[in-house]
Amino acid sequence: MPPPADIVKVAIEWPGAFPKLMEIDQKKPLSAIIKEVCEGWNLPSPETYALQNADATNFYITEKNRNNIKNGSILRLTTSAAQMALQLHERIQSTSMDMKLDALKDLANSSRDITFAQEFINLDGISLLTQMVESGTDFGDLLSFTLTAFVELMDHGIVSWDTFSVAFIKKIAGYVCKSAMDTAVLQRSLAILESMVLNSQDLYQKVAKEITIGQLIPHLQGTDQDIQTYTIAVINALFLKAPEEKRQEMAHILAQKQLRSIILSNVIRSNKPINDEMAHQLYVLQVLTFNLLEDRMMTKMDPQDQAQRDIIFELRRIAFDVECESNNSGSIEKRKSMYTRDYKKLGFINHVNPAVDFTQIPPGMLALDNMLYFARQHQDAYIRIVLENSSREDKHECPFGRSSIELTKMLCEILKVGELPSENCHDFHPMFFTHDRSFEEFFCICIQLLNKTWKEMRATSEDFNKVMQVVKEQITRALTVKPNSLDQFKSRLQNLSYTEILKLRQSERMNQEDFQSRPILELREKIQPEIMELIKQQRLNRLCEGTAFRKISSRRRQDKFWYCRLSPNHKVLHYSDLEENPQGEVPYDSLQDKLPVADIKAVVTGKDCPHMKEKGALKQNKEVLELAFSVLYESDEYLNFIAPDKHEYCVWTDGLNALLGKEMTSEFTRSDMDTLLNMEMKLRLLDLENIQIPDVPPPIPKEPSNYDFVYDCN
Repeated sequence: MPPPADIVKVAIEWPGAFPKLMEIDQKKPLSAIIKEVCEGWNLPSPETYALQNADATNFYITEKNRNNIKNGSILRLTTSAAQMALQLHERIQSTSMDMKLDALKDLANSSRDITFAQEFINLDGISLLTQMVESGTDFGDLLSFTLTAFVELMDHGIVSWDTFSVAFIKKIAGYVCKSAMDTAVLQRSLAILESMVLNSQDLYQKVAKEITIGQLIPHLQGTDQDIQTYTIAVINALFLKAPEEKRQEMAHILAQKQLRSIILSNVIRSNKPINDEMAHQLYVLQVLTFNLLEDRMMTKMDPQDQAQRDIIFELRRIAFDVECESNNSGSIEKRKSMYTRDYKKLGFINHVNPAVDFTQIPPGMLALDNMLYFARQHQDAYIRIVLENSSREDKHECPFGRSSIELTKMLCEILKVGELPSENCHDFHPMFFTHDRSFEEFFCICIQLLNKTWKEMRATSEDFNKVMQVVKEQITRALTVKPNSLDQFKSRLQNLSYTEILKLRQSERMNQEDFQSRPILELREKIQPEIMELIKQQRLNRLCEGTAFRKISSRRRQDKFWYCRLSPNHKVLHYSDLEENPQGEVPYDSLQDKLPVADIKAVVTGKDCPHMKEKGALKQNKEVLELAFSVLYESDEYLNFIAPDKHEYCVWTDGLNALLGKEMTSEFTRSDMDTLLNMEMKLRLLDLENIQIPDVPPPIPKEPSNYDFVYDCN
């Protein structure tokens, strides 16, 4: 007979004694269980003891998390969190350097556990650590472990960042500014500065006074990728929290310090592969840099502003090699007529007053900035495009002005200008780090592509939207290969001509072709359950392989992971925290925690997840919400996930729904179903190629009047 659901069979260790096998009644108070264990080993004062997970985490068992104890778990009897916190609080103040170092090592390790952290913080432990840092007497490993413990304690979000003194900030900033500093100390100091800036506007202002971009730059020129990552993270944090009016000023300083070229040569083009965290920080920097364009993108042109109108005059002057005529040269009507003719050739919608074209936001004044940059920096190409189109028939000319405005708007959409960076994205483009004016150069390449595509399509003004759709497809397809330079991007576009796009579309259409005749539809319906079962098996097999999920807190961490995988018999989810991102599958015996599939009540996604409802959880980022899902088990217990990407999200939500006997509804399932179903249909219909399949089955002929034609073999 199976044991009751509230009884858990575990092994409990105690140093110097044989492990004790016992059954734990989850309805009994934890204190009563600890007392029973202590009595078994004749240990006095059971209130000073606690149970811990005997794994890599060593986390304390509490009334809140005791439901995570599963059958077969190995626990350890140890000093209680309160007692341990008290002991370490005293030991880190020891006058013996060796004892102090050992104590700080233990503190750094124990501080990862929120139960211990709460007890240590209650003893005013954070203040003690900050005083030790401010005193400036500790160096090397002593300082490194002090800062590590501080980072781990603050990571739990128990103490507000606003409580720290200027003296502490000065010390941390000082460690970052020193040229020869211990790597571990530097890494922790950068992590602390990043958290200070991101979590407090007041601390941002204090940190910004203590540290400059110039003092951070040397850390990017080293070879340690972790230090480089934390350095870019601090720069991003300062950028993100800077007031609107200071961001342009900060961007100017970054340009002066040649941050882009330093990152390009020391990070992007270094011999080391770029890890996920570095890719994320480069993506954030890319987004924040492009977001500087938002102000111009959302600024309407003032048709009465002479300085702004002079830019349009400059475009006309460069294109047609004319100087602005004096007021005396010809009649007003003649000059108006000449301007109108030239503005029509330049492709503006409003030929009389082209300034009106730039009142649409987005792209606002950003489109005019791009046009002027193209006219000045790529003058020959600009003149060629304008004159080439002005010499065509009216209906076949590619309107440069209108095209530039729509293209700028499209590029802003592709690059998501004005949107906050996603917490989980690593999508940076190396080519945007190869030029100080990368957006403008990007525009210059794309406007020439648009003109080329217009000619290839032999388009007329009625085809304008079709041309823009093709150009968008060409750009997005070229960006998917992540070109290393703008020249590579240009070469990629050369290979994506309109003819090539048509071929690709035709190929994709053939692959997705949906036959509509009744016999084909009936065959599809018949095959569909087989394909769905195949997809279900693939999802469950992927769950058996497992996935590493990142733990994301208010300060991004690159060393917090947990792994989850389904047992081969599809009955248990095995999971556990990991110290680092695993390379390959994690064996089942390394995953201490278990969740029986039979206990799962439901799978919830997005905003319905408990970890998305928490105050300020991941800033309610849209993309993170789309990757979040939770498994509900028992009454109110959840296992919370944030998938590394959309693919893993679909795999896991599909797999979990399949385990619960529910329908798999993800985009990935629909895509797989279409692909596999079309492939299977084509294979089955291979012998019927070029044969017309009737919409209705042929009629059954009437019975013959006699059966004399039947031959009797006997």
